[in-house]
Amino acid sequence: MPTLRMRLTGTENDVRAISNLLQSLDGIEHVEEVADMMDKADDPDSSSAGLSENNGPDAHEIEIEAGNASTARKVREAVEALAFDLDVLVEFEEEED
Repeated sequence: MPTLRMRLTGTENDVRAISNLLQSLDGIEHVEEVADMMDKADDPDSSSAGLSENNGPDAHEIEIEAGNASTARKVREAVEALAFDLDVLVEFEEEED
């Protein structure tokens, strides 16, 4: 069963829209937002606290289990199209054989 992993840079609403799309596709076994394992280094006492570049969209990681390779291809195409419409950055992690 193919597993797709993607990184998404966008708002919670963007993540919800893409998750809803994934849940609606036939052949999807499982969709899960994977917790970020890195702590945010945003210390309120830091000299960089409150800078505008720290206030951008969040990064999210989503893991999708597809029933077969054809479904995985369709998932990727559908997510890329929606990400384009939402003006969201999406990056797929390539599986190593």
